[in-house]
Amino acid sequence: MLDDKKVILNAIVGEYFFKQAKADFKQNVKLTDSAAVLTADRLLYFRKENKAIAYGNVKITDPENTIHADSLIHLRSEKTTFGYGNVMVKNLKDHTEIYGNRLSDYRAKLYTLVEDNPILVQVDTTYNETEDTVVSVDTMVIKSNKMEAYRDSSDQFIATDSVSILRGSFASKSDFSIFRNSAGQIQTYKMGDSLMQPILWYDRSQLTGDTVLINMKNKEIESADIRKQAMIISGNEFYPARFDQVTGEQVRMYFRANKLVRTEIFANVLSLYFLYEEDEASGLIKASAKDAKIEFLNSKVDEVHLYGEPKSEFYPEVLVTGKEKQFTLPQFRIYDNRPDKKDLFSSIKNNRFKF
Repeated sequence: MLDDKKVILNAIVGEYFFKQAKADFKQNVKLTDSAAVLTADRLLYFRKENKAIAYGNVKITDPENTIHADSLIHLRSEKTTFGYGNVMVKNLKDHTEIYGNRLSDYRAKLYTLVEDNPILVQVDTTYNETEDTVVSVDTMVIKSNKMEAYRDSSDQFIATDSVSILRGSFASKSDFSIFRNSAGQIQTYKMGDSLMQPILWYDRSQLTGDTVLINMKNKEIESADIRKQAMIISGNEFYPARFDQVTGEQVRMYFRANKLVRTEIFANVLSLYFLYEEDEASGLIKASAKDAKIEFLNSKVDEVHLYGEPKSEFYPEVLVTGKEKQFTLPQFRIYDNRPDKKDLFSSIKNNRFKF
């Protein structure tokens, strides 16, 4: 045991080098100070530099976080930790786990950076307090090439480059996304003119736009705001070749109980939606206007309101059957790269992943 009044260091085997003020401890190593506890198979502790280098099954725990890694460097004075190989950061406060292969954790700045195949997993569990049983489990997964976590008042995660997000029936792909945990917001952005627009999927709908803001309440999507070159494409469960489509400069979508109830479209509206009578196909309407509002009933178009020089064309079913591909708007494109849980979880090459 080594006690230098700053840390207490324990192990089965220990060597101390007085000239270098260095300790080399091995087997069941445990370092304890006022802020954290570190365990490892081997640890080098440099007293003058207040630095610890740990190897093998490394774990460092403070009141809010636990960090695992194959090896790490811990700078006590700066409250900074660098982790390497099989990294996992677990936050006990918001039930998030971030996996990757390279970590930079700046505890004093409440900032964490994870690189090299990072993926965030957040599990929200709803309990029946009376019976103390789990009612539902809602998992959110974010994967990217770079992941930043801000534990300050902003309480946000920033994912950069090849970002995939999955939560329930909601999924997205983009170049840049921000998840504001306490506010329940997800924002995705198009980062350059030559880059792809963010793509979002919700149930049978596909959304694209240069900027997308998702607002969530009680773990359910409350609204979505799509800005600049916005487009929504919605499929039909019983008619897979038919897609309702709407484009505009801005689209706002409102949800209730996880179902779309209203969509508002602003500026240069173009829409194409199929008609049904008692679930039987009954032609389509192609329309344009300055602004529009679409009301939904049971996730199906119920009412359409057009504002500002509205124009519409009706196509009877006889002109539509078998020719659905001819009825598309200029921006129409179906993306088939929707993220799924199996693919995202299989990308975690981390022997600590237990989900």
